[in-house]
Amino acid sequence: MSRILIAGATGLVGRHALALALADPRVSRIVAPTRRALPAHAKLENPVVDFEALPAQAPWWSVDGVVCALGTTIRDAGSQAAFRRVDVDYVLAVAANARDAGARAFALNSSLGADAGARGFYLRCKGEAERGVEALGYPSLTIVRPSIIGGERERRRPMEHLGMVALRALEPLVPKRYRVAPSERIARCLLDAALTATPGVRIVESEAI
Repeated sequence: MSRILIAGATGLVGRHALALALADPRVSRIVAPTRRALPAHAKLENPVVDFEALPAQAPWWSVDGVVCALGTTIRDAGSQAAFRRVDVDYVLAVAANARDAGARAFALNSSLGADAGARGFYLRCKGEAERGVEALGYPSLTIVRPSIIGGERERRRPMEHLGMVALRALEPLVPKRYRVAPSERIARCLLDAALTATPGVRIVESEAI
């Protein structure tokens, strides 16, 4: 039985990860720090936090594995700096605090094409987050790199939605790597990785999700 922390539990992938973890008999306890309270559940500990000031010494950081599905868009964040704060700084803060408290497995939702040396800002940030988590020395690190994430968000992203519609219409002609990756399948991949805790660094590209 494992204790799992889910960061980003109110987002599209994170919501699925939380639902899957709540139903999974391998999970004894779930910690889901969020800005707003979640519905109560016997297996769930839900610290309401400010991600700008995460409590580094909180006892709830003591978990076996972490599923990290934190992320935003530049449009939602309002600026590149604010986007980087969420997709890089928050991710690394969660990873560092959990590792310091003894977590041994980390599963990160990243992006197809993530590269710390990329010219594009978005992919560069995703690559920086990957590199930063890897530097923390988790015995088990799984990085999942989906293409466009499929599913219904609480707040629709028009360009992403149009891209998803187009890709689905053309799916037979689109290489598997670039097809829409269902959010629930991504969540399952992340949760299984955090629970299995396979030693080493493993990258799961979109076509393998």
